[in-house]
Amino acid sequence: MYGLPQVSMMMALGLFVFGLHTAPYQQLQRQVSWRHPSASRVGARPSRQFAGPGDDIITLSGVLYPELTGGKLTLEAIKAMADEGMAWPLIEGTGLVYGLFVIEDVSETHSEFFPDGAPRKIEFSLRLARTDDNPSLMGTLGKQLLSLLNLK
Repeated sequence: MYGLPQVSMMMALGLFVFGLHTAPYQQLQRQVSWRHPSASRVGARPSRQFAGPGDDIITLSGVLYPELTGGKLTLEAIKAMADEGMAWPLIEGTGLVYGLFVIEDVSETHSEFFPDGAPRKIEFSLRLARTDDNPSLMGTLGKQLLSLLNLK
C-alpha cells in the first residue's frame, strides 16, 4: 500500500504517544491491589472486610537512543504533562483502555555520551497511578475524551 507511512502506537497517555520513534518502552509492569482492612479480635485471627479496589500502578521502562528514538525532549514533554497535575487517559495500541492515570514519577539515567556531553543512551522509568474516580482532575480535552471513552 502506498501513501502515508503507518505510525505504530504502543500506548497513548493523553495526547502523548509511546511508539518506536518517541519513547518505546521495553517493559510494562502493572501492580493492582484490593483493600481488606483488618480488625483485631480476642482469641481469634483478625477479621477482614473487603473495602474495594486499591492502587493500580503501571510502570513503563525502556531505553532511548536519541539518534534513533526520542531523547531528552521526549522526556521533557512527559514531565510537562506531570507538572500539570492532571489525570490522562491511558490507552494501549490494541485499543484497551486502562483508565485515567496521573504521572507520579519519572526517572532517567544518561550514559554513553557524545563529545558535546549529549547522551547516546537514556534509560527511563515512568510510574503512573490510576485515579479515574475524579474526572475533574483530567488534563486538556478531558470532556471530549470522557464522552468518547464513556468513563465516569
